[in-house]
Amino acid sequence: MVCGGLLCGTSDALSADGPSITIDLGKSSGGGQTAVVFQILALLTVLSLAPAFCIMMTSFTRIVIVLSFLRQAMGTQQVPPNQVLISLALFLTVFVMAPVGQAVYADALQPLFAERITHEDAWKRGIQPLRTFMLKQVRDKDLELFIDLAKLPEKPTSAEQVPTHVVIPAFILSELRVAFQIGFLVYIPFLIVDMVVASVLMSMGMMLLPPVMISLPFKLILFVLADGWYLIVGSMVKSFQS
Repeated sequence: MVCGGLLCGTSDALSADGPSITIDLGKSSGGGQTAVVFQILALLTVLSLAPAFCIMMTSFTRIVIVLSFLRQAMGTQQVPPNQVLISLALFLTVFVMAPVGQAVYADALQPLFAERITHEDAWKRGIQPLRTFMLKQVRDKDLELFIDLAKLPEKPTSAEQVPTHVVIPAFILSELRVAFQIGFLVYIPFLIVDMVVASVLMSMGMMLLPPVMISLPFKLILFVLADGWYLIVGSMVKSFQS
């Protein structure tokens, strides 16, 4: 075929020498390959849910809620900003969960990478340290609630027999309860400062001056003199170690 013009010649050159992409799905080898495909899909699903697991199955929930209560009690609006609070909560979570992560790596991931165990064995070994951590923090009342709601065929007689899908929501509920308890204790000293400042302003007849504006410096200096960050962070980390 004869073509005239530069455009036609360029297109022929590109079609002759240009790169090509080939997608090969391979030939079907029976049910084994289908099982591998479903395993890959399951792995991708787990990876997509990894952020939720990291947030709700670790110490992150309690820490970030307590830090949020602290900021609201101090009345500093957006100081520290959300990025700082979340980053602090993440690093404290890594510190608290470090022993659990080391146990998961030594018992499950390292043998799996060495091809000494299967994926199913790795999952059973890897979930055990995390279950131990959650069961240590969960309240018996919350655990019994979800055991009853799950309507299991046989009621577990020990913590090892409780299914993981029952332990996780019970752990989250217990973490929310503890976080709100700590938040209540955090609020009390700052509330006392607000009440004292408001009473003084009312007695002086300064009704138009916002009490929050006057109490904020006193709350800040009280928090600094009491070494508040040391107390808050130390108390939260020790609450997981007790």
